[in-house]
Amino acid sequence: MNPDSLPSLEKKVNASDIPDAAEIMNSTDPDLYIDRDFSWLYFNDRVMEEALDESNPLLERVRFLSIFASNLDEYYMVRIPAVNKSILEDSMSPGSESTVYLEMQKIYAELPIMLEQMENCWSNILMPELKKQNIHILEYSELEEFQTEYVNKYFKKNIFPQLTPLAYDSSHPFPYITNQSVNLAVILSDTAYGRVFVRIKIPSDVKRLVPVPSKEDLKSGKTEDNMVAGKSGKFNFVWVDDVIIANLDHVFPGQVIQEAHAFRITRDGDLGLDDDGDFNLMKSIEKKSGAKYFGSPLRMEINDGMSDYVLKILMENLKLRSTQVEALASPVGLVSISELCDIGRADLKYEPFTPKKKEYLDIKSKKNNIFSKIKKKDVLIYRPYDSFESAIDFVQTASTDPDVIAIKITLYRVDKKSKIIQYLKEAADNGKQVIVLIELKARFDEENNVAKAKELEHSNIHVIYGVPNLKTHAKICMVLRREEDELIPYVHMSTGNYNATTAKTYTDFEYFTADPVIGQDAVDLFNTLTGYSRKLNYNKLLVAPSSMRDALISKIRREVENHKLHGNGYLLFKLNSLVDPECISELYKASAEGVKIDLQVRGICCIRPQIPGYSDNIHVTSIVGRFLEHTRAYYFYNNGDEELYLGSADLMQRNLDRRIEVLFPVDADYLRKIKDVIIETHLRDNVKIRVGLPDGSFKKVVRPEDEEPLDSQIWMTKNQDKWD
Repeated sequence: MNPDSLPSLEKKVNASDIPDAAEIMNSTDPDLYIDRDFSWLYFNDRVMEEALDESNPLLERVRFLSIFASNLDEYYMVRIPAVNKSILEDSMSPGSESTVYLEMQKIYAELPIMLEQMENCWSNILMPELKKQNIHILEYSELEEFQTEYVNKYFKKNIFPQLTPLAYDSSHPFPYITNQSVNLAVILSDTAYGRVFVRIKIPSDVKRLVPVPSKEDLKSGKTEDNMVAGKSGKFNFVWVDDVIIANLDHVFPGQVIQEAHAFRITRDGDLGLDDDGDFNLMKSIEKKSGAKYFGSPLRMEINDGMSDYVLKILMENLKLRSTQVEALASPVGLVSISELCDIGRADLKYEPFTPKKKEYLDIKSKKNNIFSKIKKKDVLIYRPYDSFESAIDFVQTASTDPDVIAIKITLYRVDKKSKIIQYLKEAADNGKQVIVLIELKARFDEENNVAKAKELEHSNIHVIYGVPNLKTHAKICMVLRREEDELIPYVHMSTGNYNATTAKTYTDFEYFTADPVIGQDAVDLFNTLTGYSRKLNYNKLLVAPSSMRDALISKIRREVENHKLHGNGYLLFKLNSLVDPECISELYKASAEGVKIDLQVRGICCIRPQIPGYSDNIHVTSIVGRFLEHTRAYYFYNNGDEELYLGSADLMQRNLDRRIEVLFPVDADYLRKIKDVIIETHLRDNVKIRVGLPDGSFKKVVRPEDEEPLDSQIWMTKNQDKWD
């Protein structure tokens, strides 16, 4: 991305000159606030850097490029509609030309540059490197005769029966094009009707890259599903689009095929859901999500050889402007290159590691009662370095423990074969009271969550579909256990989802506690989620939208007052996104008063660091590496009476105003380990860390020659005992 897209600040200002939070919230002055959409593009730049980084294993570079392409898809589905909506709202206000519209023009100027980077990385950098490693992405025309016969047989057996050609003419309406599906636009020369347009959707369960054996491998019986090299040591692939095009004579016997081109559209991902009750919300999501959702097309990827005739048909029927069409030399939908990561070449991937099972909570030992262990002391899990199994064991044990009377849990994103779901159902079968709040409005997981909600309901579990007008993003599970004459709440809280799949690649903190104060807070929180409790203030938990922002701002201001008295003010925040103008304003003011502030922000960061008078004391870093940094941690030095909160919330308006979020404190022992061992190691990283600049861009740290390299994520895989 062009770093000149945003102006820099050179003027010196005093703390008294900084506008109040309310002023900043209504300000469009880029001197104070980096546009979030540009910041997102800068984040994707960092992903591209990993795809280009020759120190990364080759197939991992391919994965990063696939992530880059997937991020662009999400940008179109989520951010472009949001900006378009802002333009529409802005146009209704009197005044000069819309600032938002001008920003959109800048965004559309940047996107072609990013697409060019993506294509260059694939075609001119990664493909030649793959070829050197005997991994070949072939054109159909490059196949040898025996290979052509092989893929044609594969087509007839696996693809042809699934194809459904849909004509478009006066008798046939233009077919619905599913979001992100790869399609073929085919022009036939029919003797009776002349030129005819037909659309063919490539089946979603067919791999985009079809493995093609070498002669030696074919003789040895290698199959199309085998991703392990045979005697030849070669991996050959051909795009399924090309295979179908080459076999269209089987689809249209007796017809003349004039041309055929692949295309792919991206639709608006905003379902426009209402919140008028659980029943209507469920119906609305079922109607609008997935293949049933007819969101407006926002862009179309085409092959650059597509004729004007075909392009005109597509653009007119999809109602697309020329600026929304991307003509690519590479295949459409490059996100599919992630299929190459299944190749059996360990030498081209990250060194494998095994997450460490927390022995303290191991339920396989008969002497180890997980609840007595948690009651004895709090327990920290740091995944993926620690195993997710402890959370699963917690729910499994609760499902069979005769003293457990209830399990209450919030679910935002769960894996499709979730053991958590399985054990909740078993708990209900065993007579436990099970309450599950499953958030139906979790973007892109709506269909899966609807299915899970129905599955739970069929097991006689009480399911709540979320809170009206809010998303429930908090990650919390409470087990109520009868011990002697009282009920003891055991609480599990996390910065990430109850999802075993993402737990392997996302960094997150989990925390088990039997702290009675947190337990009471959890009871009150679930009463708010399931009923009409109006609890606003909690004893130890910080809860949004009721009080989280005010509490965080109060703690920032306390740090300023402590610094004025003692000169030792320090804030350390690690999070995914920093967008909220009120919080940014308070951080500016704290910096102007001399408070040292370290911000490690993986993704969107709208604050401008290192600007004289505003943010001299603000240091911003970001890590993009093997794992997706997903933890949220908020540390306050507080004149030595330190506090550290973990949780689900980023500093964004949506988290603080429109979601139910929870931040929870950790005890002094874990505070030291999280801050001094984990986060400080991230800050000392000199391999994957980037430093934020005032214009919103990030630069890699240049490691001194005499300094040992430190990749913080790799260090974590080898030092899992440091935070036990």
